[in-house]
Amino acid sequence: MRRTKLEGVPATYHAMSRVVGGERLFGSREKEVLRKMLWQVADFCGVEILTYCVMSNHFHVLVRVPPSASSGQGVADTELLRRFRVLYPKPTKYQTAEFARLEKALQEGSEDAVQIRARLLARMHNLSEFMKTVKQRFSIWYNRNHGNRRGTLWMERFKSVLVEGAGNPLQTMAAYIDLNPVRAGLVEDPKDYRFCGYAEAVAHSTASTSSGRVHSTGSGQAHSTGSGQAAREGIRYIWSAYADGSLREGLSVEMAMQAHRELIFGKRAGQAGLSEKERDKALKVLEEENAILPRSTVLRCRVRYFTDGAILGSEEFVRSLAGRWQADRGRKYPPKIRAVNGADWGDLSVVARLRRRVFL
Repeated sequence: MRRTKLEGVPATYHAMSRVVGGERLFGSREKEVLRKMLWQVADFCGVEILTYCVMSNHFHVLVRVPPSASSGQGVADTELLRRFRVLYPKPTKYQTAEFARLEKALQEGSEDAVQIRARLLARMHNLSEFMKTVKQRFSIWYNRNHGNRRGTLWMERFKSVLVEGAGNPLQTMAAYIDLNPVRAGLVEDPKDYRFCGYAEAVAHSTASTSSGRVHSTGSGQAHSTGSGQAAREGIRYIWSAYADGSLREGLSVEMAMQAHRELIFGKRAGQAGLSEKERDKALKVLEEENAILPRSTVLRCRVRYFTDGAILGSEEFVRSLAGRWQADRGRKYPPKIRAVNGADWGDLSVVARLRRRVFL
């Protein structure tokens, strides 16, 4: 099924992929490798990770994708070479030779350079290529490091939701992603789960007074300075606009981190995850028509609007893309624009009502 895309402007997506059969194959080592690959491939592809979460059998990533790089505009030869090196930090002899060939061709401006540039640029500023590269590279690593395992690692083509890239929709989606380990009962506070964007940002903030190249986390492992700073900048970008999308002037990283935490916890810093009994009670309430619960409570349930909603944003944003969504899917009739229910989400809408249970 074709994805609805924004053309000529940056687009923001919540993308997710699950392990085949839903098997819980990822321990701390696997999560750490996948975490690093997400940042590495994002740098190569020229996409911006705003936040992410790696779980034991799936991962989520909220990314901002620039307009297509196929024209080559905005990607200088020096940047192209840098990105190529990022993708292969420990190059083989073949990759070293390929880099030398690329560098020479670009210097000479030959026909070979045009073809090489085209091949590389086709892999950049593109959500599908970003996800494909992450999943392929991780699959190769995983199979080699687990008894020469063979076969498919990932269940199916990744899912994605086009998200309005500023204000309430972006902020709510980011909080939902960072709360994955809380919903799973792994931690009471997402800052204590090292494999999500919020925790990486907090870890970097906590260790920012040190002068080392890496910063320790609660697990005794380390985040690189680069990705930690990028995680903090991701949080700042998420909160760079007010809920209505208007620009927020003079926003510091610390202010953005506080705003993110207040959304996650509903201004109650001590609030943790819901117990099974509390979740069952919340779900029962949500099944009632026009039920309203605090956002921080509903975010601790699984909300399929945020994973299966196709397009998520203000009513105006979703309506502006409804025609394109209809054309992409070959639908005869335009979709209905539905307000997200269950909590006081503000002006948050999706492109169509979900047929199965919304809250799980």
